[in-house]
Amino acid sequence: MSSYAAQLEEEQRAVSRAYNRLDTLRSEAKARLDAVRAAGSHGSPTQRTERDSFATMYEDRLVQLRAVEDRLVFGRLDDTDGNRRYIGRIGLSDERHEPLLTDWRAEAARPFYEATPSHHGDIVMRRHITLNFREVVALEDEVLDVTAESARRAHDTGTLTGEGALLASLTSRRTGKMTDIVATIQAEQDHIIRSDIGRAVVVQGGPGTGKTAVALHRAAYLLYTHRRTLSRSGVLVVGPSAAFLHYIDQVLPSLGETGVVSRTIADLVPGVTATAIDTPKAARLKGEARMAEAIHNAVSARERVPDNLPVVQINGIQVPMLAVDVEQALADARRTRQPHNKARETFVKSMLTAMRIRYEEQLDYTPDPEEIARTTSLLRMNEKVRVALNLAWLPMTGTWLIDDMFSKPARLQRFAPWLAQDEVRELVREKGSPLTRSDVPLLDEALELLGEDPRLAAQRRRNEAKQAADMQFAQDTLAQAGIGTGIVTSQMLLDNINGEDGASTAERAGSDREWTYGHIVVDEAQELTAMDWRMLMRRCPSRSFTIVGDVAQTSALGGTRSWPDTMNRLFGTENWDLNELTIDYRNPQEVSSLACDFASRQGLYISTVHAVRAVPDSVRRLVAGSRPALFDAVGAEAAELAKRFISQDGTGRVAVIAPRALLEPVRQSVHAALTRELGEREVRRLDEQDSWDSQIVVCDTESVKGLEYDAVIVTEPAAIDQESPSRLTSAADLYVAMTRPTQQLVIVRTSLDERELEI
Repeated sequence: MSSYAAQLEEEQRAVSRAYNRLDTLRSEAKARLDAVRAAGSHGSPTQRTERDSFATMYEDRLVQLRAVEDRLVFGRLDDTDGNRRYIGRIGLSDERHEPLLTDWRAEAARPFYEATPSHHGDIVMRRHITLNFREVVALEDEVLDVTAESARRAHDTGTLTGEGALLASLTSRRTGKMTDIVATIQAEQDHIIRSDIGRAVVVQGGPGTGKTAVALHRAAYLLYTHRRTLSRSGVLVVGPSAAFLHYIDQVLPSLGETGVVSRTIADLVPGVTATAIDTPKAARLKGEARMAEAIHNAVSARERVPDNLPVVQINGIQVPMLAVDVEQALADARRTRQPHNKARETFVKSMLTAMRIRYEEQLDYTPDPEEIARTTSLLRMNEKVRVALNLAWLPMTGTWLIDDMFSKPARLQRFAPWLAQDEVRELVREKGSPLTRSDVPLLDEALELLGEDPRLAAQRRRNEAKQAADMQFAQDTLAQAGIGTGIVTSQMLLDNINGEDGASTAERAGSDREWTYGHIVVDEAQELTAMDWRMLMRRCPSRSFTIVGDVAQTSALGGTRSWPDTMNRLFGTENWDLNELTIDYRNPQEVSSLACDFASRQGLYISTVHAVRAVPDSVRRLVAGSRPALFDAVGAEAAELAKRFISQDGTGRVAVIAPRALLEPVRQSVHAALTRELGEREVRRLDEQDSWDSQIVVCDTESVKGLEYDAVIVTEPAAIDQESPSRLTSAADLYVAMTRPTQQLVIVRTSLDERELEI
C-alpha cells in the first residue's frame, strides 16, 4: 500500500480490531455481572460474600473499560524486523492471547515517548494515529532511522511529519475538563513520569508546560507499575480548589485508573469542609511551622493542677483530692505517650485510685473488694470529682480547641507568645465563627494530639467488641463450610455482614483521617504553607510524592519561593529530585513572551524557555478613557470572544479576570453585552451551567489558578496589582492571569491604570 488513503484503511482495520475486542470484554464483564446480580441474596453468608466480591470486581472492570473509549489507540512503533506494536490506553490481547494493544505505561511503550533519531534502539519509525470517535482520520510518521524502508514509505505516502499531533491538541477548543496528554507526551515529560516511586519528585515549570498532566500521568504510571502496593494504600491528589479538581477528574479514569482520592487542603479532614477565607496576613501567620507549637501549648494547658481541689464525703468519710496526687496522675498519663483524650483514661484511673487510697487510709479495717469497687464508683459519679477531673485534664474536640484559641486574645497570646499585638488582633475572631481554609492544618494538628473525640470513644469500643464477635462468627462459618483460604476470607465475610463489602480503597481512605497513602500528588504546591506540609507528610510515611508547581506563581504569603528551602527541610537534601519543564505548550509565543518579560522585570524566577507556536495578533490592548467606558469595552470584548470561541456543543472557554472590587460591575456589563450579541436564549443556557463548567466566567486571579481558557480578558491590571498583599504576590497574580489563554489575550484598562503599571 502506498497511498495515504490506503494507509488510513489499513490502520482502520487495526483500530477496529482493538475496539471490537474492547466491546467483547465489556460484554463479557457485563454478562458476568448480570449473572452474579441475578443470583440475588440467597444462600449462605459465604456464598453471598463470594458473589459480592465477584460483583465488585466486574463493576470495577466495566468502569475501566468504559473510561478508555476515547482515543483507545493513538500510536504505533515499527522495529527493524518489520514488527508493529500498537500503543493505547490499556493493554489488550485477542482470544488466543496474542497482543493487540500495548498499555502506554508498559516498558515496551517507552520508545514511543523517548526514542530519538540518535537513540532509537531497534525502533525505526513512530506513528501517531488520530481518531474521531472510532474512525482513523489522520496519520503522522516520525522516522527515527532514515536508512530504513519506513522512511521511504512515509515520504511516499505523505505521512512524514513532525509535531503535528501535539500542535493539533494545543489548538483545539477548551472544555470544562482537562484532557490527558497520553498521545503526545514529550521525552522530558516521560522521564519524570517513569521516575522512581521511592523518592519525592518535584516538577518546576511555568504556565502551560504540562506540570499537572505530568503529575497525573505519573500517578497512573505508578498505579500500573506498583499495583499490588498502591491498590491497598491508595493515591491522594491534592489540588488548589474544587473547580480545579472538577477540571482534572476525568484524566486518570481515561488512563485506566479510577481508585484515586482527590481533595483540597480545605476538605482533607473527613467531615470538615472549610469555606471561610482568612486575610493573606492571617493565612501566613497560621501557616508558620511554629503554629504546631501553639497547638501543643493549647493542649498542654488543659493538663494541669486546678487551683481549688475538692474534698468530698464518701460513706461519711472526708476524702480530699490532693495536688500531689494530681501531679502523679498527670505524670502517669503523659508517660503513656497516647493522644490527650486517650491518655485521659489513665489520668482518671490514677486519680480515682489515689482518692480511694485516701479513703482506705481513714478506715480502721481492711475493706473487701466489693466495698472498694463501690467506693470507686461513688467517687467516679461524684459531681465535684467530675468537675475537678475535667479541670485537671479536659476532654476536647479539635474544633472546640481551635475555636476557643482564636476567640480569646489572652489565650492566643499565651499559646503563641511570639505573636505581636497587631498579629493577635489579625487572628482573633468571634466565637463560633466558621472554620477557614488555613484552620484545617491546625485542626489536623490538634486531632493528632487529641486523638479520638471522647464522645465517640465509648461507641467505638462497643463497635470493636461487636466486630470481634462478628469476626469469630465469620471464622466459625468458614470453618464449618470447610473454607479456610481462597477468594473468600473471614474479613470479606465480615465486610459483607457489615455492608462494607463494596467499599473501595479510595472510599475507605477518603473517610479516614489517619489513613496513610502510598503516594501523594500535590498540584500548585508552591502555595502550601509549612503547616499544610505537616498535614500531608503525616499522610505519607514513605515520603513518596509528586510535587508540581511554579515559584513564579506563588501568591500565598507563606508559600514557597525556593524549592530547596522547602524540600530540604521536608525530605533532606538527598531524598528529592528537582525536574524543570521549560517549554510552554499552552500559550502562543506572543502571550508567553509578554507574560515572562513582565514577570522577570518584577523579580520572579521564570523557567520557561520558549513557546512552541506563534499565533499572530494573539495579544491585543484596549485603553478606555474612564471606568464606565472600561466596563463597556470589557463587555463588548467578552461578547466578541464568545462568538469566536464558545460553541453550543459545550466546547470553548472564555475568562474575564478583574480586580475583586470591580467584579460586580464587570459581571453586569458582560452579561448585558452577551444578551445583546448572543440573545437571551443563549445567555440563559450559559447562566444555567455549573460554576465549575461555565463556558464564560468573570472572576479574580485566584479562581483561575491551574486552569486554562481559549481566550482571557485581563481588566485593570494595575488595580489587580494594588489589591495584592505584597509586590511579589501581585506580580505572581498578574503572571497567572496573563498565562491562562491558549489563543487570545486581551488587556483592557483605563489610561490611569496604564500609567500606574507597565505591561
